[in-house]
Amino acid sequence: MKERVKVLVVDDSRTARELIRRSFLSYPEIDVIGMASNPIEARDLIIADQPDVITLDIEMPGMNGLQFLEKIMRLRPIPVVMVSSMTTRGANTAITALQMGAFECFPKQGGSGEAFAGLGQIVLEAARYQPNPRHAVPGPRPVRTAPVMGRAGVSWRTSFDVVGIGSSTGGVEAVEEVIKDFPASSPPIVICQHMPSLYTSSFAARLDSLIPQLSVAEAKDGEMLAPGMVRIAPGGERHLVLDGHAPRLFTRLKAGDLVGGHRPSVDRLFHSIAQTAGATSLGIILTGMGKDGAEGLLAMRQAGARTIGQDRASSVVYGMPRVAAELGAVEKVASLMEIPGLAMGLH
Repeated sequence: MKERVKVLVVDDSRTARELIRRSFLSYPEIDVIGMASNPIEARDLIIADQPDVITLDIEMPGMNGLQFLEKIMRLRPIPVVMVSSMTTRGANTAITALQMGAFECFPKQGGSGEAFAGLGQIVLEAARYQPNPRHAVPGPRPVRTAPVMGRAGVSWRTSFDVVGIGSSTGGVEAVEEVIKDFPASSPPIVICQHMPSLYTSSFAARLDSLIPQLSVAEAKDGEMLAPGMVRIAPGGERHLVLDGHAPRLFTRLKAGDLVGGHRPSVDRLFHSIAQTAGATSLGIILTGMGKDGAEGLLAMRQAGARTIGQDRASSVVYGMPRVAAELGAVEKVASLMEIPGLAMGLH
């Protein structure tokens, strides 16, 4: 990362632009080199000042934020942090933006001085990211009408009782890549992806439409897991954990404090898998900032579980899988494209 990070702020609201600028004052590494109220202004500033990171309002009157993002990714790939209002429409658009190559989506909540707390740290992480132009597609991806199998008769060599997946920044695309070709007979899969509550419901709905052979939904309290089920931890006030004894496992949504700054927490989920399924489980830790999930994955491995960590080269942010590997929690390291076949081939 460069010594100073040049940031362009794009938002139709003058108040929001100023609040974002002020939120960066406590980050001496960040220089706000310009502020724009629309894509036309932003385009000229991008050409003139060559920012390292752009914060982009996801919903602006008279334009489609996704169209501007597509042009950025296609013509001049720059790390983009989308800033989204906490609405259902905003959440759906945010999920699409992440799949198109946006580094992260930051939820815009209210107009107070604390509305953008934490955005600066995301921007600093984004400055290390090199966007891949292949992600830039004009609009939402088409809904898949049938499973795409990598090889005929694809199946799991080991009948795991449960598969746990943890991810954060970059995880929206990574999770889809991992599970999209799993067969309907797959072990139940539980996922903790760091994102706000409205985002997780949109994420689950999108995956369910894209992967028809699996049943994807937000987790509910007290649901018994079964093959072919994928359950995603709801964002918000509770942690997703598992209860029962393998092979009869149940989802539980437990109130609790933040764990390592997160709720839901990958660590909480993985620790519960270690306790309820142990050696008949598989843990996968994917791209993400921080270290959430590393200790939980170690507990799974110590309980006899198989474990996989995403490699540095294919991670958007090599944080969570790096810490897990350093702790000795990762049995096998693999690229994102290799993980699905590796998971199904373990024995």
